[in-house]
Amino acid sequence: MTTKPEVLRYTAFSSDPEGGNPAGVVLDASGLGDADMLSIAADLGYSESAFLSAPPAGLGGEPGRAFTIRYFSPKAEVPFCGHATVATAIALGERIGTGDLLFATRAGTVPVTVSEEGGTLRAALTTVEPHSEDIADVDLAEALAALDWPAADLDPALPPRIAFAGARHLVLAAATRERLADLAYDFERLEALMRRLDLTTVQLVWRESENVFHVRDPFPVGGVVEDPATGAAAGAFGAYARELGLVPEAAVLTLHQGEDMGRPGVLTVELREGDTRVRVTGTGTRIA
Repeated sequence: MTTKPEVLRYTAFSSDPEGGNPAGVVLDASGLGDADMLSIAADLGYSESAFLSAPPAGLGGEPGRAFTIRYFSPKAEVPFCGHATVATAIALGERIGTGDLLFATRAGTVPVTVSEEGGTLRAALTTVEPHSEDIADVDLAEALAALDWPAADLDPALPPRIAFAGARHLVLAAATRERLADLAYDFERLEALMRRLDLTTVQLVWRESENVFHVRDPFPVGGVVEDPATGAAAGAFGAYARELGLVPEAAVLTLHQGEDMGRPGVLTVELREGDTRVRVTGTGTRIA
């Protein structure tokens, strides 16, 4: 690392620096190698940090508003991170104004729109093409054992599935809010399963009402016990819910996350008829 880059700290999915999910943001990572970015992410200790550089040839987008973006947890690079994308978009919005941004990620091209509502910036990302798949019974049993969740504590109306919208997440639905709140899992056992299945987080869900959900995301593969607000998982969950007919083709879902960690955040998930992609929106603010 020839020169030390400026590392910004932003939280995503909350307008309160004490809420949402903090992320490191490096707006000019052009001089950094992989080891440098991993070192910065590890020093920060946030679940992910984002690093911007020049866009690849042919990406498109408005000049000066298109970028390559990479994401690192304290332990490894990840293909896509929703909260760090929102944090980065808010940081850019403060510097170059509201409007459309275009990010080239390892998972694909992700458009983001930054808007202002009542003096507060909001960033809406559009996921890559999502999908979901079944999980094998033996793998589900191992996940439940690592979480110490009896199978009877699952909500049968929301079946276990692996969902993808830029990264893979195992969706498990709790039958009660109390079950969701009681999270004490075997870190190494769950990490081993997640690495074998190429999972980024396990998304634990409780359905409060038709369009309101509470979620938690263990993230041992990133070296973090729990992610406070997970935009990639929110996008994957929206696609999962629509694919299984749990919500209408066009719907707006509200996901509450971080409450059990003392870092409450709100993620808005929008599904549009005729578009299989998912839009995930949230606020953000700089951490002093």
